[in-house]
Amino acid sequence: MNRKMPLREKYLRLTRDLDWEPSYRSREEIYPQMAFEGIRVTDWDRWEDPFRMTIDAYWKLQAEKERRLYAVIDAFAQNNGHLTLSDARYLSAVKLFLTGITPGEYNAHRGFAMAGRQFAGAGTRAACQIQAVDELRHAQTQIHAMSHYNKYFNGMNDFTHSNERIWYLSVPKSFFQDALSAGPFEYVVAICFSFEYVLTNLIFMPFMSGAAYNGDMATVTFGFSAQSDEARHMTLGLEVIKFLLEQHPDNVPIIQGWIDKWFWRGYRVLTLVAAMMDYMLPKRVMSWAEAWEMYFEQSGAALFEDLARYGIRMPKYWEHTVSGKHHISHQAWNALYNYGFAAAFHTWVPGDDELDWLSKKYPESFDRYYRPTLEWKRRQQVQGRRFINPVLPTLCQICQVPMIFTEPDDPTTICVRTSVYRDERYTFCSDGCKDIFDHEPEKYVQAWMPTHQVNMGHCGGTTIDEVLAWYHIDGQRDGMDYEGSEDQRHWKEWTGSGKKDGEAA
Repeated sequence: MNRKMPLREKYLRLTRDLDWEPSYRSREEIYPQMAFEGIRVTDWDRWEDPFRMTIDAYWKLQAEKERRLYAVIDAFAQNNGHLTLSDARYLSAVKLFLTGITPGEYNAHRGFAMAGRQFAGAGTRAACQIQAVDELRHAQTQIHAMSHYNKYFNGMNDFTHSNERIWYLSVPKSFFQDALSAGPFEYVVAICFSFEYVLTNLIFMPFMSGAAYNGDMATVTFGFSAQSDEARHMTLGLEVIKFLLEQHPDNVPIIQGWIDKWFWRGYRVLTLVAAMMDYMLPKRVMSWAEAWEMYFEQSGAALFEDLARYGIRMPKYWEHTVSGKHHISHQAWNALYNYGFAAAFHTWVPGDDELDWLSKKYPESFDRYYRPTLEWKRRQQVQGRRFINPVLPTLCQICQVPMIFTEPDDPTTICVRTSVYRDERYTFCSDGCKDIFDHEPEKYVQAWMPTHQVNMGHCGGTTIDEVLAWYHIDGQRDGMDYEGSEDQRHWKEWTGSGKKDGEAA
């Protein structure tokens, strides 16, 4: 009599039962990276995938999601969905997403493929294989969804080239390259837990809601399609942490150090997302501060309360993010505006309605510290003296963000930290970045710093025009001000829109 195989038994047969003990090579030779990070695993069979996902079930699930996703993307393109957007300014956020976040998805795919090869446990190898395919799918669907906009708007035609060269994209790129050059255990803590579980909701929830609110159904559809995968990734991330913590007490301080590091590194990458949410969405759903409170301070705090029984505390310097949530989006937007001539998206000074919205959302900081600067920049622009900063900024050696952040307890003072290593002085934007460098200086002295490379003539030359040509940025066409740009002119022609930017935001 044939019986239906229970899911757990099927999962075990398709993972554990496909493994074998090596006979002519030692496990140390086959998995050479298992020991050097100091993590001790006593029983690989205790690893449990909470979804018990098998490859055959995975392909069926993803195939159905693909059919639904591409039906929406095709309908969006066939019905000129780009004309349903709230305003073409919104596309600056899409350009930043495509050039900054999508290549990160591809690098995550590479990372899980490499980590899976190094794990001695069959269950963990299967989980890494599935997540590697997930991340590759995310990159592909994002590219496909946003390719429609590339037919009509500038700044998206060379996104892989942009990611490799443009200065602000070194921020997310350095994050993933840092993870890729770590060991397999650190990689899964960095991506599966710190990024996927603690921080990824801040990309795929409030921003995707903003995409829907601004009429971008192609982006929101791939976002929510990916989010169903992210929910599985977050559960796996928590399982990874608990599995490692339960294996041996010596693992606890190592993992705590990785959580501290990767939380801070991820937080700095999200500076770009903060600017997207507060400044690039013509119609806004919530502020960056509200999103941070909801998705980290509330959800994250509950998570770390649960992990406290293993000896894990909140990430180091998390309290700096609580004060920083009132400032980082404004500081980032000011920097992007100042260097807008070297960006592959448009910037602008917010209209009065938008400034009022920011004043309401940031009552303790915006009017006092940031509104006067933005209003001054608008007056300068009206008078034909649009402000730009032609001086190369100092970058943080770790996160590679220009030195724009202020002291946690003083918004009027730029935060600068330094360390000396082998007679060379290195600069950092925060205590968190300085700690990361001091722990592994040999790794970070090798960082490819965009401003240093420009000064040495390695970026096409030493003049602005030469560097922009090396970036493949076409001046006013791709970057600088939205007002008067080709994107704006086309948008007004297609929609008959005469509305001033910033009205009814």
